[in-house]
Amino acid sequence: MERYPMMRIYAKVRNFLFGMINKEFLIFLLFLFISALFWLGMTLNETYEREYMVTMVLDKVPKNAVITKSIDDTVLVTIRDRGFLHAAYTYSDRLKKLKINFQSFANNKTGKGVVSQVDLQKIIYRKIYGSSKVVSVKPDKLDFTYNYGLSKKVPVRLLGTIVPAKSYYLARTRFWPDSVLVYATRDKLDSIKYVTTENINIENFEDTVVRVVALNKMDETKIVPATVKIALYPDILTEGSIEVPIVAINMPEGMVLRTFPSKVKVRFIVGASMFKSIRPEQFLVVADYKELAKRPSDKCNIYLRTSPHGTAKAQLEIRQVDYLIEK
Repeated sequence: MERYPMMRIYAKVRNFLFGMINKEFLIFLLFLFISALFWLGMTLNETYEREYMVTMVLDKVPKNAVITKSIDDTVLVTIRDRGFLHAAYTYSDRLKKLKINFQSFANNKTGKGVVSQVDLQKIIYRKIYGSSKVVSVKPDKLDFTYNYGLSKKVPVRLLGTIVPAKSYYLARTRFWPDSVLVYATRDKLDSIKYVTTENINIENFEDTVVRVVALNKMDETKIVPATVKIALYPDILTEGSIEVPIVAINMPEGMVLRTFPSKVKVRFIVGASMFKSIRPEQFLVVADYKELAKRPSDKCNIYLRTSPHGTAKAQLEIRQVDYLIEK
């Protein structure tokens, strides 16, 4: 029986304490809310400067015009005004993107267009509220270049470090496409012989590597397409040898140089896929009569003058042979 009176006393005390706390907490929240509103009102009514990133785009570009150097994507605009208008700029699209009329600034004689700081400010003032003031614009001007289709087709070249795995070499490189169109002024086009990929570094590979790579940009030019696909074909290296006839050079008329032996073995390193295509006639081993006439000797020096593309470390098995000169 004593249990229930104790529970009622406990409930009354708890309700009294929590009731007091809840009232004080609600009063605290009320004053905090009023203070926040007061602070917000003062802040939004205060005048200060704020910087905005504004996207700039060229507008009304003719279909036959090719932009070879575009304007900067963004400008930094510092505006002075009251806080509530800064809030409006921040949460609206008013300053997100501004358009620059191509026709208003293009100079067809020079193929260039310049948007001065004064012009930028005029464009910005058309989009901001009357009480706002533009304090600064960075950069202080924008420029672009263009032409009406003047272009040149040039080949693509690889730029970078390509090192296959040990005992492999780079047998072939292929591009898709292997040539691109470059749009620029006549003077620039005359000086451009090729375009290069961005610097790439590929090492220690044994299988074919295929990648899409960007092309290096050049000032006041547009490259189409701006990327190419590249394939690198490695091949395993193998040692080989082949017998090549010795050819006499600089012989006087009526004289014949005979060497013993008449052929010499050439050792070389080549890719396995090319090995079967190597022929003796792709090498040139010579004996020079002029050298024998100047410095007669019992032996004739022989030299490897030519070896086929794709072979490496080609060398003669012997460097001297016996010889006989016949008239």
